Amino acid sequence: MTVAASPGGSIIYLEDVTVEYDGFKALNGLNFFMDYKELRVVIGPNGAGKTTLLDVISGKAQPTVGRVIFGRSTDLVGRRENEIASLGVGRKFQTPSIFGNLSVRENLELALARRSKGVFATLQARLSGEQRDRIASTLETIGLAAHADERAGGLSHGEKQWLEIGMVIVQDAELLLVDEPVAGMTDEETDKTGRLLQGIAQERAVLVIEHDMEFVRSIARTVTVLHEGSVLCEGPVDQVQSDERVMEVYLGRGRDSDG
Repeated sequence: MTVAASPGGSIIYLEDVTVEYDGFKALNGLNFFMDYKELRVVIGPNGAGKTTLLDVISGKAQPTVGRVIFGRSTDLVGRRENEIASLGVGRKFQTPSIFGNLSVRENLELALARRSKGVFATLQARLSGEQRDRIASTLETIGLAAHADERAGGLSHGEKQWLEIGMVIVQDAELLLVDEPVAGMTDEETDKTGRLLQGIAQERAVLVIEHDMEFVRSIARTVTVLHEGSVLCEGPVDQVQSDERVMEVYLGRGRDSDG
């Protein structure tokens, strides 16, 4: 049931990628690709390699062998995290890393500064009209325009998650990596997060790691199932859920549901 398509037009393409730690292969000959403006959800049991997949794309981990191609021809292997971010790969971790004593708007300004100058002094610098417009648009996208001048530390858990997503998209990332975005959220926040990610995917590619299958069903177009560092199967969520291999390793037959 693996989806067959040419990787030629992909925004990210991993070819035969292996990541090994002390003899353990976190990724094992992984082949994975996704298209521009695609929303992809990756699931899998504990130790499947989900977070390592994000680590390799973002430069936090380096493969033992294999290629990681971003865009038409840029190999990310050997590049530093900040260099990969500057190329257009943005990552949102499971736990929000915002600046609680700054306002919501200032957090976005700082994120924009990181992309261009990487210095805190930019908070005192004048923003261009284009930059102000980008921040205003991002505030609307993440639903925090009414909270723009409030302390970020006073936001709810879900709002902090949305702010960090905004801190990635304000940098104009072409590929957004999102790790378990709805962990700890209320049902209302979860629904809003799903709509937010679907809206973002109209303009850029979004790769989501998630274990909440109800949420996966609500947003997924294509689901990739990882198992022991390789792709087990891939396709529409209904097909994936009915696959015997997936039920065996992931959907409740005596195995943990995340890793």
